[in-house]
Amino acid sequence: MSLSARLQQAWLRRGPLAALLWPVSQLYATLTGLRRLAYRTGCKRSERLPVPVLVVGNVVVGGAGKTPTVIALLRHLRARGWTPGVISRGYGREGDGCLEITPDSSSREAGDEPLLIARATGAPMVVGRRRAEAGRLLLARHPEVDLVICDDGMQHWALARDLTVVVFDERGTGNGWLLPAGLLREPWPARPWGDGAGELLVLRTARPGVELPPLLPARPGGSVHAARRELAAEAVDARGLRCTLAELALAEGVETGALAGIAQPQRFFEMLRARGLAPQQELALPDHADGPALLATLLAGHRPGRRWFCTEKDAVKLFPLLSGQPELAVWAVPLVQTPEAAFWNEFDRALERARERLSSRHGRQTP
Repeated sequence: MSLSARLQQAWLRRGPLAALLWPVSQLYATLTGLRRLAYRTGCKRSERLPVPVLVVGNVVVGGAGKTPTVIALLRHLRARGWTPGVISRGYGREGDGCLEITPDSSSREAGDEPLLIARATGAPMVVGRRRAEAGRLLLARHPEVDLVICDDGMQHWALARDLTVVVFDERGTGNGWLLPAGLLREPWPARPWGDGAGELLVLRTARPGVELPPLLPARPGGSVHAARRELAAEAVDARGLRCTLAELALAEGVETGALAGIAQPQRFFEMLRARGLAPQQELALPDHADGPALLATLLAGHRPGRRWFCTEKDAVKLFPLLSGQPELAVWAVPLVQTPEAAFWNEFDRALERARERLSSRHGRQTP
């Protein structure tokens, strides 16, 4: 078992490994507290953009479902008449300066998750380590944008936000301890620090039928909203061809394999089985594994005639490398995340309150 897998297991309960790491987590807590104090006292300040900022993030380590949440929010906001854009750090890309991303960008310049969002939605997007600077560039290039979504920005307090959606998955808060003894990046319940931090909504993603440990809301009397998380009914290959998973599962005499370079690869393998697919080989790589590593792993595990399945996040890096590998049949399976109606109702009300606060602050009406 890899170190990453051992830690993932240790973070779910207060066992020997977690207890061994607990003293280090107290140092982490001290450093986080000092940073929070710097913002609370004004030693550090948050920069505000001229349009509402919606932060999507989490307080737990990897794989909670931020990317599909951002995609769902973009589609919902457009349906409600907004023109949203996205800013993101672009984890795993080359460089950390600000760069506009399009669906034709490469994963090396965009990062895998921002590129997936751009291709799934076509939304204007800028990546950059300094999110406020990225937001200014986004608004300069796309003046029609009237709301900015900051992807993975929960702990990025240098950018002021008007509304935060914090995403949890089936693990909840795990053993309740901070890194590296537990899952938490900051204590929970948490509050987003910075100028005009606004409201915080909680969305918990889970597969159908999974028993969930308790999760405290962001505030007493608050809600923890549910989102159904499952694989789409269709897969797509590098040529853009689509086929239902039911058809692929019924193919007789065809061996299958699965490849995943994500935070929790076993979840992807389990969801494939839930869709009727039973891979003979499962290859797990580290989160954000690059395209060459994915291809090398795939080639090492390939057998003639074997059909492979991967995540959409892996596909944006892997598919461009398959043109010279005609023997590889690889299908990407999208992840579908469906928040409950109560979440959208609370989200719309909270966003309207945020728009009113911003309008009064600027002395004008936002679009």
